[in-house]
Amino acid sequence: MRFVPLIPSSSDPAPWSPHAPLMVRWTGDLHAGWTPALRRTLAVHAIQLPGQAPLEEGLEALHHGLNPDFLILPAPLPATREAGFRLLGHLEALLEATSGRGVKLALQVEGGAEAAVVELLRQARAEAVGFCWHPGTADAEALADRLWCGLCEPGSDLRSLQKLGYRWDMALAAEDPALYGAQAAALEAAHPEVLFPAEMPATALGRPVVPDDSLVFGRHLMSDLHGGREGDRA
Repeated sequence: MRFVPLIPSSSDPAPWSPHAPLMVRWTGDLHAGWTPALRRTLAVHAIQLPGQAPLEEGLEALHHGLNPDFLILPAPLPATREAGFRLLGHLEALLEATSGRGVKLALQVEGGAEAAVVELLRQARAEAVGFCWHPGTADAEALADRLWCGLCEPGSDLRSLQKLGYRWDMALAAEDPALYGAQAAALEAAHPEVLFPAEMPATALGRPVVPDDSLVFGRHLMSDLHGGREGDRA
């Protein structure tokens, strides 16, 4: 997986240019350092919304031309039917607002609420909405089929994601570029890139995964995965 810095929208982006792409935590305002030229050239992987007023926050963030790949919004446990309908209403409005912009929505689901949120989206046929892993995630496998981005901390244990074959961007909250560089390097060393999941997910798009026993790896690929081609061995 690739580690990227997560910085507040109110901070100067210029020192972070060497570490792009970035993830931006929306604070309600944008630093003056985000010049039009920088907005066109500095890749923004995602914008993390506070989630108090998702539609208004999302529209305001998009208005500034950061062109993110994802909008991330928190998703607490929908404890009542009203709470579930409210979440779906926010998603429907944001999906309409982002239509044609190339922006996807990712939910940062409250730990322990994964099954309830996945079922809510399944019933609403909201397959266009994905998920953002974070250190509080209790059941990564429930989100695995649409796990599009992630947030971590310097000491986060990402082995559960490696088992699922997660290979995408993982954001690390950062204030100082030098400190971020050291922390990201430590995480990269502790969690090397993976090619295939060690454990295949049990479900995909809400349905059980049925293993295909007729699917086998080729002789050369298996040799590579175990330390070198057969022809290279003594």
